[in-house]
Amino acid sequence: MSELDAALTVFSQEAEELLTDMEDALLLLETNPDDSETINSLFRAMHTIKGSSGLFGFNCIVAFTHEAESVLDLVRNGERVIDAELISVLLDSKDHTAKLVEHCLTQPDTPIPAELSAVSERLIKQLTGRQETAIQQAAEKSSVESEGGGDISTDDNWLISLDFHYDAFRDGMDPLSFIRYLKTLGEVKEILTLAPDMPTGDDMDPENCYLHIKIAFQSDATKQTIEAVFEFAAEDCDIKILPPNSKIEEYLRLLDQQADTHVQRLGDMLINVGALTKNDVDHALQHQHADSLTEIEVPAKPLGEILVEQHVVQQPLVDQALKKQEQTKQKLASEANYIRVDAAKLGHLINLVGELVISSAAMNLIVERHALTDAGDVAASMNALVNSIRDTALELRMVQIGETFSRFRRMVRDVGKELNKDIELYISGGETELDKTVVEKINDPLTHLIRNALDHGIESAEQRLAAGKPAQGTVQLNAYHESGHIVIQIADDGAGLDSERILAKAIANGLVKADHDLTQQEIYNLIFAAGLSTKDQATNLSGRGVGMDVVKKNIEALRGSVEIDSVTGEGTTITISLPLTLAIIDGFMVGTGQDRYIIPLSMVDECVEMNPEECEIDEIQHYINLRGQVLPYLRLGDYFSNQIIDSNNKRESLVVVKFGQVKAGFVVDHLHGEHQTVIKPLGKVFDNLKGITGATVLGDGNVALILDVQGLINSAIKYQSSSFHRQIKTNLSGERK
Repeated sequence: MSELDAALTVFSQEAEELLTDMEDALLLLETNPDDSETINSLFRAMHTIKGSSGLFGFNCIVAFTHEAESVLDLVRNGERVIDAELISVLLDSKDHTAKLVEHCLTQPDTPIPAELSAVSERLIKQLTGRQETAIQQAAEKSSVESEGGGDISTDDNWLISLDFHYDAFRDGMDPLSFIRYLKTLGEVKEILTLAPDMPTGDDMDPENCYLHIKIAFQSDATKQTIEAVFEFAAEDCDIKILPPNSKIEEYLRLLDQQADTHVQRLGDMLINVGALTKNDVDHALQHQHADSLTEIEVPAKPLGEILVEQHVVQQPLVDQALKKQEQTKQKLASEANYIRVDAAKLGHLINLVGELVISSAAMNLIVERHALTDAGDVAASMNALVNSIRDTALELRMVQIGETFSRFRRMVRDVGKELNKDIELYISGGETELDKTVVEKINDPLTHLIRNALDHGIESAEQRLAAGKPAQGTVQLNAYHESGHIVIQIADDGAGLDSERILAKAIANGLVKADHDLTQQEIYNLIFAAGLSTKDQATNLSGRGVGMDVVKKNIEALRGSVEIDSVTGEGTTITISLPLTLAIIDGFMVGTGQDRYIIPLSMVDECVEMNPEECEIDEIQHYINLRGQVLPYLRLGDYFSNQIIDSNNKRESLVVVKFGQVKAGFVVDHLHGEHQTVIKPLGKVFDNLKGITGATVLGDGNVALILDVQGLINSAIKYQSSSFHRQIKTNLSGERK
């Protein structure tokens, strides 16, 4: 990848992050429009995008974001009120900026399409309205009043002030010669000659020079080139050159384009863009230093203030340079603690750590097998280091889910308006962390579930008021950790699920028989069946029966689960449980016969001996009374073999596992103890194998299967006695074909 490609990649990522932050800030302002810090963050986001775009010559982005930035500047200065209408226009501006960025990145050599250009013009008109941008305000100050006589227009003209010293004539200075040479660079539009210090009568010395000349000069030359005309008069004349107002926008653009890799001094920034010369800055510094010597008790004036007072630069340029300076300081302070890492490289690191864990297990096995006592301490030390490396590597990929949650604020707002519903989104648990790969893959399922809550769940304002509810509906997004998993809940206070309607649709579609024996929970789960929808008419949001089955498949592909709880008239809660990571877990290894299995350690509650003398065991119904708690149990050897194994005269252990609030027991022959488990996905040939979520390679090279605890708990509860055994044989014979 070339340096330019790498820079464009960083620009794309930064723009996406800034636009996301901008959207979040705008949605927050709907409820708290007076939050000055949020308004400042909006301004900084648009300002940064404008500056970064200028670096790559993306002028269409610069032109558009400049107008938005100017309006935001008015807002933060209290000159314009931010209301719902302006927030809507700014949200549209944010979306349009994203499209401009996409166009510039994908088609950098292609002019902006007419439709994008038209949208830019429309949004700029909506943004500015009757308000004037900072540039327009500066342009209104199109004249500079001279000391003692008249105005000279500085709209399109350079204003050159020449204050000759008394000895200028004696030193051979000819003011007319400079003016004649100046004409070779452009057109002298106006000359104003003043003599405010001219004495009267005998006090006037004809050899002294009392002239003060102001020149309106039109030229495309730079300030440095114009200043060079008067190079030989520098010792006999105070020279001040003020750029035309028409150049302010160019200087502002150049200021934004300046690299923010380090903090520059104010004078250097303005010199770099051509608004000042080195002589301008030196004279201002001398003035500042003189003030500090003469007025000890009074702090010296800031350099920018002195430069404006000396009429060598306009105030908007000083303000913009100071903003750029502060922005660079904040960016560098923020970036000092972070570096960008390619996700592919991070994934490769996790894979290497996984192989390291497997190698460590192999070494431990060799040390134990050959009784290498001398190597035991070294192996233990290495295990501790491997564990630390593993945990640190996994933490690198852990991100807070709050950023994903925040993206749904805009969707709730827009969909609510489209459906003419007043809906508020409440977010909690945004600081909960999980693997970045899980976050990326859960975004689409969450989007679909929230859209369904908005469309199906929340009633119209009229229906809610008739039911005694507030007109405004609510959707809650919550996340928290539980038993080594992350739990995400999407809850609404809508009408709830209509089980009779769901069942009628399912019967009509042939999904269940009319003489069914389904529980309420099983009826709710029918909404995950392909092609089932309770909507009579499809819309652009829902109603075609497509999506909920995909939602469930995507969640299960992440080794997660989804459950539904609903109360008619009160609302629906959908609970998603996901593993914290898809790479490495702490496991508990058990064995039946020659087979070994891994149970996620966070789901293991306890291990006890399967002793009929101490525990009341129902071999028919497959329940065990464990200290007064009745648990269903499942013999792993029976479930994963073709035949029922006789457990008589065989010592067995019961591993009590839990998933949420539900517990069950797994009966095994051997307890091998804790085991660091590197999760390896199973091939497509094992897609229909129930009760298994993956596999891992053991230190001796053999493979152990990772159990799907939730699925097995459900099997333990569902299947009983002989019907349980018959179902096992049927399932296994079908799966092994």
